[in-house]
Amino acid sequence: MKEISITTSFKQYDSIKELPSQIQELMQEAVTIRKTAYAPYSNFRVGAALLLENNKVVCGSNQENAAYPSGLCAERVAIFYAGANYPGVRINKIAITAASDINPTTEPIPPCGACRQSIAEYEIQQGQPIEIYFMGETGVIYQSDSLKNLLPFMFNKKFL
Repeated sequence: MKEISITTSFKQYDSIKELPSQIQELMQEAVTIRKTAYAPYSNFRVGAALLLENNKVVCGSNQENAAYPSGLCAERVAIFYAGANYPGVRINKIAITAASDINPTTEPIPPCGACRQSIAEYEIQQGQPIEIYFMGETGVIYQSDSLKNLLPFMFNKKFL
């Protein structure tokens, strides 16, 4: 038997004001779009804002459906919109924020597993890491330089 050890690292910012100005604006876009979430079942609202290499910002919020699991997470709404409307344009950065209508969210909320896999697909396809910034409603923000920090054993098309 052989043991494998994987180490990841993240940067932590204590507030939005501590982020670089471009990322402050991107996170503010995510906060704004989070308010448009359709979340009558979970009462958990998520906003995502993507900065593309052409400097376009694409946003998405989670959209639930009574016929669960027909809804989509904010990250996938934004990523799929970018893929459909800006094919071949790289995603440079993603800002994600989440808030509960029931409990305060003061810790960084990372993307769910399905969203991690979707982000991985784009990161692998574009051959360039995607910086990911994520936070709760308030509190610290974590930055990952690549999706690989969140999903070190990524499943991709080379396995098919």
